[in-house]
Amino acid sequence: FAVQDDVTQHIVGALALNLTEVDQQRLVTEQTDNLEAYDCFLRGREQLWRYTREQNNQARELLQRAIELDPKFASAHAFLALAHGLDYINRWSTSLSMSVEQAEEFATRAVALDDRNPYAHWALGIINLHLRRHDMAIREAERTISLAPNLAEGHESLGNTLHYSGRSEEALACFDRAMALNPYYPDMFLHFQAQAMFQLGRYEDAAASLKRRLVRNPGTDVSRVLLAASYGHLGRFDEARVQWQEVFRINPDYSLEYRRKVLPYKNPSDFELVVDGLRKAGLV
Repeated sequence: FAVQDDVTQHIVGALALNLTEVDQQRLVTEQTDNLEAYDCFLRGREQLWRYTREQNNQARELLQRAIELDPKFASAHAFLALAHGLDYINRWSTSLSMSVEQAEEFATRAVALDDRNPYAHWALGIINLHLRRHDMAIREAERTISLAPNLAEGHESLGNTLHYSGRSEEALACFDRAMALNPYYPDMFLHFQAQAMFQLGRYEDAAASLKRRLVRNPGTDVSRVLLAASYGHLGRFDEARVQWQEVFRINPDYSLEYRRKVLPYKNPSDFELVVDGLRKAGLV
């Protein structure tokens, strides 16, 4: 970490940049001085991005270990909050109420540990969104971007919150920015982009984004459901049925009712557009 900071300072010096005290603080390693904790964090974060039950379990264990090694590691708290949040959103937990409580607890703790850590505000924004505190979630996403304008996750989070708040056109600009900032973005970004396109009635575009996600993550059930609904609206009923069958092959416990309950639409009727597409294809 000392070498990393030294290299950064040499680059800044070579570029002859005049930085404020706050800017200089951002350049210092914001993670931890504990190498083992940092290693657990990096591996846990990578597992979390895969968005599967098994790998999310691994992510939780690694991130919990990172916190045990360094209880003041704000970024590890933030990603652990998201791991618990994913358990709640995807019904991967045996106690959904406990998962959402722990998600809020770790996100709040991350901000308390370091109010200038963008990942802390990013995580707290996501949890607030799924608690249907839409205005608070928007503020946290905007705070994330103000702290780290080039952090793709901040723009993705703002886009997702705007979509669920009924502002899908604005959301698409955020997703475009997130993908431009990080060409190696997590495949879930494609699903979020597709949701906004779908809500705007751009079913062909939504289907194209979803098929790109399936190339990268064939094991997703939620993207196949949205793809089936897109095909339903497009009148491509055979293709819709193929995707719907794959949903239950991948996840026999998939529940449309649970998705209706857990997806944080400010206007609950927005979700019914998905149901309508499935109904047109004769799937529900």
